[in-house]
Amino acid sequence: MPKEKTRPGEALIARNKRASFDLDLGDRFEAGIVLKGSEVKMLRAGKADLTDSFCTISRGEAFLHGVSIAAMAGAFGHVPKGARKLLLHRREIERIDLSIAREGMTAVATRLYFKSGLVKVEIALARGKKTHDKREAIKAQDAEREARAVARHGERWYGRA
Repeated sequence: MPKEKTRPGEALIARNKRASFDLDLGDRFEAGIVLKGSEVKMLRAGKADLTDSFCTISRGEAFLHGVSIAAMAGAFGHVPKGARKLLLHRREIERIDLSIAREGMTAVATRLYFKSGLVKVEIALARGKKTHDKREAIKAQDAEREARAVARHGERWYGRA
């Protein structure tokens, strides 16, 4: 699988690979995230996992749940899977809240990255995929992989006459 292209000025920390496979991703939002110093230190070391992370709206504020940031040993550590406040504009929060409440969508974290020295998280509104949709996605990935192999090495290398 080819490496994900990073945008200029961004350093990828973690990516939620299961989200694009299990869910149909829609609108995306870039949010800041409130962190402690020990959490930032662990993120710089690449010790984060976005699997099973989701966003909720409570009293007009957005919170990210399920993000696992490894804890440091010592007196000033942090909770590895605690809820973390997201920094979004009021209109973005209202739009996410409306999509979750009325349209039955879920807000999931897809990427965690550094941008200009700040930690950002990409939130995507998503709807669950059916099993047959997942099968079609696997077939499309296999076909794309074969096409890349043929284009790279030619028809003979790939085992065709």
